[in-house]
Amino acid sequence: MKTNLLYRDVRFLVQDGCLVRTVKGDDGRHYTHRCIRQVFETVAHAIDAMPNQGEGTTTFDLARKENLPFTQTNVAIEFLKERGIVEVRHRRCYPATRCVFEDAMVEFLAMGDKPVID
Repeated sequence: MKTNLLYRDVRFLVQDGCLVRTVKGDDGRHYTHRCIRQVFETVAHAIDAMPNQGEGTTTFDLARKENLPFTQTNVAIEFLKERGIVEVRHRRCYPATRCVFEDAMVEFLAMGDKPVID
């Protein structure tokens, strides 16, 4: 039985117009998931429209509400959390900036199609 990757290296890059999340475990296992730009923008817009106070959202709720693929929604939210654009309180996501969509797109576009340096 495989267990969770306790010690892992998570990296994001933009490749062929998609946000790519690569996770490498210290045991040699790794995986890569992608999020197309359209899904990324939809996630950013949806979070931007949420109030900072209230009930927040989860990856599952957002994917279901916006009719998006769960894995792509997860990649987008994890990127936004890493960049400080979304914050988590009590396992729910809330906007951490006043302009979530604009900040998300700045981060996405700033990455460009750059090679990953290990």
